[in-house]
Amino acid sequence: MHLENQNQILSVSVVVYRPDVLLLTRTLASLASACAALRAKAPDVPGVTMTLYLVDNGGLPDIATSLSVLHDCGVTPVLLSGHGNVGYGRGHNLALGRATSRYHLVLNPDIDLDADALVNAVNFLDQHADAGLLTPCIKDDEGHLQYLCRRYPTVFDLFVRGFLPLRFRRYFAARLARYEMREVINANDVVWDPPIASGCFMMFRTALLKQLNGFDSRYFLYFEDYDLSLRTHESARVVYVPEVRVRHYGGGAARKGWAHIRMFVASAFRFFSRFGWRWF
Repeated sequence: MHLENQNQILSVSVVVYRPDVLLLTRTLASLASACAALRAKAPDVPGVTMTLYLVDNGGLPDIATSLSVLHDCGVTPVLLSGHGNVGYGRGHNLALGRATSRYHLVLNPDIDLDADALVNAVNFLDQHADAGLLTPCIKDDEGHLQYLCRRYPTVFDLFVRGFLPLRFRRYFAARLARYEMREVINANDVVWDPPIASGCFMMFRTALLKQLNGFDSRYFLYFEDYDLSLRTHESARVVYVPEVRVRHYGGGAARKGWAHIRMFVASAFRFFSRFGWRWF
């Protein structure tokens, strides 16, 4: 049984499988800077500690320099490897089983954090005890807002957004805007209780995430964040906080080839079978 360590303010899990070295290195560098800022803002917590669990599902290159930078910023890097490619959710669960922190951050290896992202996230969660999961303002590499908070999807929404060519997708712009909550999500306003948050950056109260047993490991890839978001609403509130800013360099399943499309479809079937089918 893992009890909360009052001095360990944050743990972070990053799951990688044959990662893009440049993106991963950049993610870890931004994480180091954000953790250094958080450490500097918590002088009232004696011996404050932070831990990065880097979960190697296969193909991790030598990133000793990046891990050394993290260590210098007060972050203890822990490498979890040798288990093979167990999938995204199960990989994060390996880290969650070891975490004893106040907050736990599920982070993709293609995310850049603003220097004050973790300071702002921790401050918000410290001040709002009813918030169990925080999702940030996410922009792309050109600085455009990504609308990754979602309403409950229909099968048609997912098809249009993920697979329909752009020249046809524009005919469904109003429908997709509603699904992506474009009328309420912006770079300024806090939004409470978006139904679904993106798995690229999910900051939880660790005790809550353990109570939920983390991700459902039956999803190998895709929709595990949809599933976890909906289950979170049963125990705590989800909140979009634009003051927490990150950049995301990831791509959709359709741009990654047929293997990813097959995984996407299989996970979508599991998701809808569990929470209810909505076709149109």
